Amino acid sequence: MSRASERGAVAVEFAIVAPLLVMLLLGIMEFSRAYNAQASLSAAAREGVRVMAISGIQSDARTAAKNTAIALQPSLVDTNIAFKNLDTGTATCAPGNRMTITITYSLSTMTGIAGPFAMTGKGAMLCGG
Repeated sequence: MSRASERGAVAVEFAIVAPLLVMLLLGIMEFSRAYNAQASLSAAAREGVRVMAISGIQSDARTAAKNTAIALQPSLVDTNIAFKNLDTGTATCAPGNRMTITITYSLSTMTGIAGPFAMTGKGAMLCGG
């Protein structure tokens, strides 16, 4: 076999393998970005419900949640954050009641091949301590 034919075979093999490697790399990047976004949403929900359980002030809890999830782009807005008292069904936090916060977020992908993906972070805590 001559060198010229070997060179052609290497080019064909590379043309077959290169797209697979690129897709694998992009998949790893997208998955890690989604994992990081989910971790940020969970941390933001925990911090938001903690502030709500202590202070009972929704605006402070929203601010705490948004400040915790600074890695998300685009950033969280007030409409992404919902409060619910599991005992009364309202959004107020009375001592001894269970409060939840749900943060919804739409994660767009870097490649645009799939998505956007709806993500949710939830936190729960007993009001007043």
